[in-house]
Amino acid sequence: MNMIGYVFIFLNVITFFVYGLDKLKAVQHWWRIPEVVLLGLAAVGGSVGAYLGMLVFRHKTRKPLFRFGVPVILLAQVLAVNYLRWLG
Repeated sequence: MNMIGYVFIFLNVITFFVYGLDKLKAVQHWWRIPEVVLLGLAAVGGSVGAYLGMLVFRHKTRKPLFRFGVPVILLAQVLAVNYLRWLG
């Protein structure tokens, strides 16, 4: 695996834990992580971590922007990676 692969793994692990942290903050009524940050992490490559974080922590699953947005971002990223691999 090349360096880019490791960066994406790291980004997804961080994104997963950020979703978990935001869920903890929601339950404790603490200051929350802005939604734009959560979606931004998914958009820059952390979509797998975001999706898994939503499922594992049951967080943001009722919000349509997340329920539909994160899977769309994930699909777009999978298609982009496959297209780039196809190009060679």
